[in-house]
Amino acid sequence: MSNGVVGAACAMFLVGTLAGVSGLVKDYPVYGGQAVRYLVAAVVLLAMVRATGQRFVRLTPREWALLGALSFTGLALFNVCVTESARAAGPALVGTVLGAVPLALALAGGRPAPRLLAGAGVVVAGATLATGLGSGNLTGLLWALGAFAGEIAFSLLAIPLLPRLGAMRVSAYSTALAVPMLATIGLVTEGSGMLRAPSLAEAAGFAYLALVVTVVAFFLWYSALPRLGPGRAGLFAGLIPVGAIATGAVLGIATPSGYDLLGAGLVVGGIVIGLTARRPAPPAASPGSPGSPGSTPRVVTERT
Repeated sequence: MSNGVVGAACAMFLVGTLAGVSGLVKDYPVYGGQAVRYLVAAVVLLAMVRATGQRFVRLTPREWALLGALSFTGLALFNVCVTESARAAGPALVGTVLGAVPLALALAGGRPAPRLLAGAGVVVAGATLATGLGSGNLTGLLWALGAFAGEIAFSLLAIPLLPRLGAMRVSAYSTALAVPMLATIGLVTEGSGMLRAPSLAEAAGFAYLALVVTVVAFFLWYSALPRLGPGRAGLFAGLIPVGAIATGAVLGIATPSGYDLLGAGLVVGGIVIGLTARRPAPPAASPGSPGSPGSTPRVVTERT
């Protein structure tokens, strides 16, 4: 479980650094920039799939549907909702709403242990405090709720895909599918101005968003998710505002306040509490099923 814990923690912390780095690309057309980001990430991930000797799997109709829904809700629509919520009410509101993701994923994992629920609750409180108890208007709240749904879909829709496709292929296929979706949104909202030559700072910002926040963070998250389950993995979503606070301090954008540090401490404490919860016991094997007395052993192979 330690590898899953480290991977999930690093993934969500890296996602949190997006807030500080996004300042480098704030003047670039939003949706055209996101399309470029995912295009670069998809090319790198597909090259990694090929370089590691993983074959490109022929997808079933169900897998196409899941990947399409994942790309649309968890990537394209999520970015639209975060952008529009921030425009309508500022970034604090959407950050606060997204702070409830750990609790939602804990509940989505079935019947969570009380300690896991308690830990998720502490993480939510810490994330909410760290994002500044966001306020805003109804329009901003509705967009933020859309982002919240997209963040949940980003994890839950991937779970049935990961056993056969593996973390790298799910990351590669979903980012590739998100490119035409975001390009279409960009054409509708930004027109022919959705793309332009980036400045040196913008190019560096997009390179970081594509390679670190997308390629590395997606792969780490999808590697950790099946190991930890959505409930435990979701605890680490509380590290997103912690990553944002740390990035702001390192780049000299903002000095953490006492509330920021207290919120970060609560997030870490909640994660520790949640990780000590016992995982639910697997159902007892029925007579004649694999692993039960008198049954014939069955060899299961696992492909990544």
